[in-house]
Amino acid sequence: MNNFSYKLEENYNLSMGLIVLQADQRIELDARQQFDPKVNLHISRIPSAETVSTDTLKQMERDLPLAVSLFPNAVNFDVVGYGCTSGTSVIGADNIAKIIKDSCKTTHVTEPVSALIAACRYLNLKRVGFLSPYVETVSSGLRQTLLLSGIETPTFGSFNEEIEEKVVKISTQSIFEAAVELGGQDIDALFLSCTNLNTLPVIKRIEEKIGKPVLSSNQVLTWHMGQLAKGGLLKNCEGSLFN
Repeated sequence: MNNFSYKLEENYNLSMGLIVLQADQRIELDARQQFDPKVNLHISRIPSAETVSTDTLKQMERDLPLAVSLFPNAVNFDVVGYGCTSGTSVIGADNIAKIIKDSCKTTHVTEPVSALIAACRYLNLKRVGFLSPYVETVSSGLRQTLLLSGIETPTFGSFNEEIEEKVVKISTQSIFEAAVELGGQDIDALFLSCTNLNTLPVIKRIEEKIGKPVLSSNQVLTWHMGQLAKGGLLKNCEGSLFN
């Protein structure tokens, strides 16, 4: 046998982690489309129920430490994102940050709720229309969290879907039509909630139609992860948030 010497090197500029719901078929694809290949993006999955309710969302608080612990121990993350908008409103952003920081080595933590608040402040948005795939009870806590942060959601619409595997199949045309109807009301911008909703392909088209900024869960999360990582090498990003 021949023994060879070797040198060690770092191959990536940034290391990011993303906690993805077991049922989510969208966020990982969206994230990889938006982050430059020079970002070393690590994915871990967390168990999630087939139906979405405050009880099933709360369960993820107990499962989160294990999901985070499955990241490579050797990695010092620049930022870790938790990919569930409604789950954040139930578990709490501060609680999520503590659990993640206790379970892996990371400088920053974010999720779609903190990311949305940061994006609204960045764009100086105060009144935001809200489109959700879920029943109203799932979104009420999130809307209250936004209100406490100075962001009103006077306009609310929903597809009233409880089954997660159906959410990812909601057509972009259905999203576009609902968004345009909500966007025509007295608001500064429109938010498309849920990481499993296929929003990225229609953000620009909705903005052009309603003449207002359009934000979505996956869009604001990747943007905020990039902001926290101080230049997160984003690409192929649509919408006013990236102009």
